[in-house]
Amino acid sequence: MQNPLVPYNSLVPRKMFFTKGTGKHRENLQSFEEALRDAGIAAFNLVRVSSIFPPQCKIIPRHRGIAELTPGQIVFCILAESRTNEPNRLAGAGIGLARPADKAHYGYIAEHHGFGMTQRACADYVEDMAATMLATTMGIDLDPAKAYNERKETYQAKGLTIRTRAVVQTVEGDKNGLWTTTIAAAVLLP
Repeated sequence: MQNPLVPYNSLVPRKMFFTKGTGKHRENLQSFEEALRDAGIAAFNLVRVSSIFPPQCKIIPRHRGIAELTPGQIVFCILAESRTNEPNRLAGAGIGLARPADKAHYGYIAEHHGFGMTQRACADYVEDMAATMLATTMGIDLDPAKAYNERKETYQAKGLTIRTRAVVQTVEGDKNGLWTTTIAAAVLLP
């Protein structure tokens, strides 16, 4: 449903999808290109933006989102990437989304890229970070360790309920020293 307060042709995204990928190559930049291809977003001109999830924005599956895009199109995204050419080094990239139960309010997207974290640890980290950023915009101090309700899979603090999700990709550096890249992205659509 179109938000009546936002003009149809505005730059406020109405849809978003998550994607991730990995790539290996002897050249650093080409390993990044391979990761973009694996994620399905190499054919677009990506513009990195900061991390606000728009009110009323709908999350759609990756295949549907990619089908709505045209090669060469300028596409806004929140992108996390990690690259290494060290054999066996664990690299990770993750995107976490925190959205309030009230879909009329905006949410937060957090990205992390680094080394040595497992996929689960990175997912927990980006979800905690996004939930904390969202809560603090509402003047609520959030301790993720205390506010998370595992059974409901939500964060709850002072009347605020936050739902989270993450997309994370980890990869071990190539044993022969090829550049190895991992990416995770939240792609915003008009």
